[in-house]
Amino acid sequence: MDNIDTSSIRNVAFISHGGAGKTSLIETILFNAGAIKRIGNVEAGNTVMDFDSVEIDRKISINTKACAVQWNNYLLNILDTPGYGNFLHETQAALSVVGGAVVIASAISGIKAETERVWDFSERYDLSKLIFVNKMDRERADFFRTLGNIEKKFKVNPLPIFLPIGKEESFKGIIDLVKMKAYIYPDEPTAAFSIIEIPEEYKEIANKYRNKMVEAVSETDDRLIEKYLEDEELSEDEIRGGLREGTISKRFIPVICGSAVKNIGSKLMLEAITMYLPSPYEREFKEAENTKTNENVIIKPDSSFSAFVFKTFIDPFSGKISLFRVYSGILTNESEVLNTSRNEIERINQLYIVQGNKFIKTDKVVAGQIAMVNKLKHTMTFDTLCEKKNPVKFDPISLQDTVITFSIVPKSKEDEDKVSTGLHRLMEEDPSIKLSRDEQSSDQLISGMGQMHIETIVERLKKKFGVEVNLETPKIPYKETILKTASGQGKYKKQSGGRGQYGDVWIELQPSERGSGIEFVDKIVGGAIPRQFIPAVEKGIMEACKEGVSGYPVVDIKAILYDGTFHSVDSSEMAFKIAASMAYKSVAMDAKPVVLEPIMNIDIYVPEDAVGNVIGDLNSKRGRIENVEPHKHGQHIKGKIPMSEILKYAPELRSMTGGRGIFSIGFDHYDELPSHLAEKIMDGHKDKV
Repeated sequence: MDNIDTSSIRNVAFISHGGAGKTSLIETILFNAGAIKRIGNVEAGNTVMDFDSVEIDRKISINTKACAVQWNNYLLNILDTPGYGNFLHETQAALSVVGGAVVIASAISGIKAETERVWDFSERYDLSKLIFVNKMDRERADFFRTLGNIEKKFKVNPLPIFLPIGKEESFKGIIDLVKMKAYIYPDEPTAAFSIIEIPEEYKEIANKYRNKMVEAVSETDDRLIEKYLEDEELSEDEIRGGLREGTISKRFIPVICGSAVKNIGSKLMLEAITMYLPSPYEREFKEAENTKTNENVIIKPDSSFSAFVFKTFIDPFSGKISLFRVYSGILTNESEVLNTSRNEIERINQLYIVQGNKFIKTDKVVAGQIAMVNKLKHTMTFDTLCEKKNPVKFDPISLQDTVITFSIVPKSKEDEDKVSTGLHRLMEEDPSIKLSRDEQSSDQLISGMGQMHIETIVERLKKKFGVEVNLETPKIPYKETILKTASGQGKYKKQSGGRGQYGDVWIELQPSERGSGIEFVDKIVGGAIPRQFIPAVEKGIMEACKEGVSGYPVVDIKAILYDGTFHSVDSSEMAFKIAASMAYKSVAMDAKPVVLEPIMNIDIYVPEDAVGNVIGDLNSKRGRIENVEPHKHGQHIKGKIPMSEILKYAPELRSMTGGRGIFSIGFDHYDELPSHLAEKIMDGHKDKV
């Protein structure tokens, strides 16, 4: 892959919901381009793109994979992206570095929720698109129903440039509306097909859609519209030029049909990518910050070297692997670059072109290429690399907040360090993983994009680092406070034959404002308690507040020490500490103790037809709706809800909305837990004590 010209590069991500056939379509494209000798199968676990052991076991894509392939003097950088909801952060990162997308729509199920999500990502990055209607050979497949589904869901103009011949089991070929020829395919999935005249029974519909295509194409150029209005025939080159202009400018989206597993239409998609999607010179300029001047600049391919790291892998043999997209300039082996995200110098020892799990050495990469380098010391996902003399930095990608959290517990005590090391290595691969420590329970918490996301992390921990863990529902960080003022005594007296123990304190507990913590006030006068024992009293109260009377930490109180007595011989720091603890536990019971629960802000985006169910469910979970307002694909619901009610909300929302709902949460405040629930917690603590 030497002497690559940027104008001949096409960077494209394949996107859809899971199971639509992205990986299978890419496999046949690679076969048709001569990059592989045989077509692999997802079920058999032998495709070029799904080489991770967890992906092979689950038969789904969970990571973005890259594959560079040359065909007809073009270099295609193809990114195979996940389609399941738990892994769409990978898809978002992939779409940020390409100029075009191939959207795979199932001729059976049409457009699913995940496809809508990734479509929105592609719109965010203003990408030109092609659509491949897949699975035309399957039962219940319907090309024209799928076209209507696309138009309705995405509010776009899908423009068929190929039509199917037959459907379901009888699907055997494709009509090319540009050439006005029919392609008939053999039963075996070879790259070959025979070219014939359009069968008589398809001529009427072919002419209908040909006229629609020509009309759309003519509107891309004044000269073409003039010819069209004068009933002059547009040449094949003029039609292709108009298709390219209309695709890049997003006037319309060309639609191709076929069957990936039967290799029908795959080669036509390969041609369409090269002909109709943009080169890096046409639609992929990127804005960056000049870190010297703090000014925003536009990065063009002929600027000095800059690149964006969009994916990291941890390989047991090669170490840390960084996949990056070159936005400008040229990068060569044995060069030094600046990581402006970390302000560190990195040395580039060996560059590679990626073909799935195959790495091909190269001496240099140019603007527009997607490439790989390993063993960078400081570089992480979403970092910028650039020439030292011209420092620029691209904005990192902002991922959706995590939606589910588990407590992660090693099965073996000896594996605690290995688990921590493994999780931090996996975080280098997947920046959507969040680790934290529960201050109250000291549990290690792991947060992710969904149940399946967390489960795959556990699988990878086992396979890559040889450690096994259990996932447990995290403990709710309840707290305790009081509602009224109370006072009382704590007296500790012990005689054991020798020197005894004596401490006597009187305290008053007062409720304080939310968020004020614990305040200790010393009001001892006249030496009722010697000064050297006051710190022990404070310590005793603070220790008693760690568990309160409910088993949870006490907050938002004022503890006033106002009286006490001592013994000149038997009093000690320990005695006063114990007496203070006894005083707190006694007085707290009279101060109307209550349990506080964490209340979360929740933002939910749901389709119109699910709003009622979602609001009803939130109300049943003690949620409080604050606002409902229109959103692009439905309604945006804002409210507050107790943390305890939404620990497993992600799968529940998915079920209520058919996978189309998304949400984010964030801590807001603590509020009083209803008494009937608080009683259960307090009774449970008494049983343990």
